Formats: sequence, C-alpha cells, structure tokens
Amino acid sequence: MPVPPPHQPADLARLLTRAERLVSRRMLPILAAEDVTTEGWRVISLLADGAGHPMTDLSEQAFLPPATLTKLIDRLVDDNVVYRRVDDVDRRRIRAHLTPRGRRLHNRISDRLEADLSTLPLSDTDRSLLEQLLAGLTGALDATTMASA
Repeated sequence: MPVPPPHQPADLARLLTRAERLVSRRMLPILAAEDVTTEGWRVISLLADGAGHPMTDLSEQAFLPPATLTKLIDRLVDDNVVYRRVDDVDRRRIRAHLTPRGRRLHNRISDRLEADLSTLPLSDTDRSLLEQLLAGLTGALDATTMASA
C-alpha cells in the first residue's frame, strides 16, 4: 500500500483554489441564465444583506479593483439591480444598495444555486462544519491582514 505524502503547506491553498473553481464552474450556467457575471454575483450577494455598502468595502470584499467595480456597478445600475445613495453619516461616501428588482434577482439565483449545491454528496452536518471552518479561516486571515496593515 502506498504511503501518503507528508502534509505540504501549499495543500490548503491548492484545495481551496480547486474547490472555488469547481463551485464557480457549477455556478456559471445558473448565472449566465440570468445574464449575471461571477463578479456581478459577488457584488449582488454582498448587497443582499440590505445594509448598503461603501464602494471601497465592496471593492475589497468582491476582490475587484476600484475602477472595475465602478464599471460593474454602473452596469448594475443601468440594469436596475443596484442604486447608489450618498452615505447619511459621511456625505463624501457613496453606498450601493439592491433595488427591489435586484433583491428578486438575488433570491432567484440564490435558490437555484442552493438547489444545485444540495445535490452534492455532502451531509448537512458536513456542510455546516465546512461553512464554520471556512468562516473561521477567513476571519483569522482578515484579522492578521488588518493587523499587518
């Protein structure tokens, strides 16, 4: 019986990258049916919490350069999915929000993605554990990134 190779530090990064790409591949037909890009979906998902987000936060959270995010938001505004408002506290900041049409779009896509992912042979317990572990990992990485900045 072959001996498994020793644990490599790059294994986690490789596994996370592979998982993200495979999930993205499954998402593409669902997003394409709604004429939404992966980047657009990231932004729509972030805005679905209803809080409204400053453009700088969206840029960081969606992993998009500010100029690219601005073009994407312009398109989403043209499609009546997103609207912009001046921040009530800091009038120099602009916050993006989902329109009612954007919320319906989010719900449709989210339901289809959830139905697709539910076909994976992953128990509810394992999926919940995976979500908790990934949330913990991203929280720890965010905290160390903020501390080193």
